[in-house]
Amino acid sequence: MAKTPQLDTEELERQADAALDEIRPYIHSHGGEVNVLEVTPEGIARLQMWGACGGCPMAMMTLKLGIQRLLAEKVPQLTGVEAVLLDDYDWEPE
Repeated sequence: MAKTPQLDTEELERQADAALDEIRPYIHSHGGEVNVLEVTPEGIARLQMWGACGGCPMAMMTLKLGIQRLLAEKVPQLTGVEAVLLDDYDWEPE
């Protein structure tokens, strides 16, 4: 059985964050923000949309039609995109 190559998740996080810079001006113009929380070992980018995006009914449309397409084009090694709600994320105390 052939081994699946290990993804460099830190590099994919960096690439995804850099790609998001292309769509951030649009998101900022609506009072929102998007951040990469992590890229899983399976290649799924876990993103958090917050600010005005956190409660916006159009946020999932922006995620699917804007962000997901952008990341698929700019970082093809990603296998998917997942939105993480603020309440879903376990914050580590500093």
